[in-house]
Amino acid sequence: MPIKMRELKKIQNHQKILDTATEEFKTRGFANTSVAEITKKAKLGVGTFYNYFSCKEEVLMAIVRKLFLQVADSVKSRAQKNSSTLELLELCTMETARLVDENRFILPLMASAVKLSDKPEQLPKNLSPDFKKIFEEIIQRGQERGEIRNDIPQNLISEMFHSIYQAAAFSKLQIPFQENIRLKLKILLEGIKNDISKNNVG
Repeated sequence: MPIKMRELKKIQNHQKILDTATEEFKTRGFANTSVAEITKKAKLGVGTFYNYFSCKEEVLMAIVRKLFLQVADSVKSRAQKNSSTLELLELCTMETARLVDENRFILPLMASAVKLSDKPEQLPKNLSPDFKKIFEEIIQRGQERGEIRNDIPQNLISEMFHSIYQAAAFSKLQIPFQENIRLKLKILLEGIKNDISKNNVG
């Protein structure tokens, strides 16, 4: 097989594994999906799977990194239009909410990353593609520009944003996930917004 054809085949197999794994994770859940089931649905040999990934956890991280890049690109594009920090946080939160809603299997991963964020030595390699990092960078930008309160630590605000996904996921209210996030976000943004007029009094 010519080199170009061989490389194309590798790319196609890699993508096929990712696409199939995504569907299986959505349908069965990550814990209930095996490498054998992924390869069977993808119509590939188990040996072929291990040519690209060492385990299904590595496939999960590849999927989540792809989702992370989608959020990061959206935020970067909006930031170039000089949007306010609060607008960027709203975009980042709701775009992440949409991706989580469509791929619920990544929620436990995000929860684990937040839980261990202050203990990096306990984090498995590549546990999180740093959704949290996007929020921290936006929050830092907002505090430097005076758009977000400086009396609350940056990492605490970031943790608050992450917690609303878990709260919405386990909410017993009859409100759709993304709408639940939107309403919680409204309260959170109001709470962290820097009230310049109040600061200028006196």
